[in-house]
Amino acid sequence: MPDNPAEPSDRQVRLEIERTGDVVAVKCSGRLTSDVSASFKNDIKDLIPGARRIVLDLSAVTRLDSSGLGAIVGIYVSARSAKCELELINLNKQIRDLLGMTNLLSVFESCGQYFTRIP
Repeated sequence: MPDNPAEPSDRQVRLEIERTGDVVAVKCSGRLTSDVSASFKNDIKDLIPGARRIVLDLSAVTRLDSSGLGAIVGIYVSARSAKCELELINLNKQIRDLLGMTNLLSVFESCGQYFTRIP
């Protein structure tokens, strides 16, 4: 059963969190922009303790700006230092292009290269 953190009404991104053992899947939907990037980063970083792998499903993200990208990079750094793997799946064209322009696609290449799709 999904475990969802409290969401303020003005929040533009919604997280559906499912834990299976030491793997946490997070389906993100909405806009991941400067308005919500700090709270998004904190919500995901709170999942790192006890997780071996965190999978961010970005299929329903309609907008990602530089602040949202910075939040994802910050999560990646925190996860890596905690020996937790961060995966991005279901990248749309806008997100893939943004990762490519910033030379970050190679960091997440195993998941984003072939537009990995998980139902």
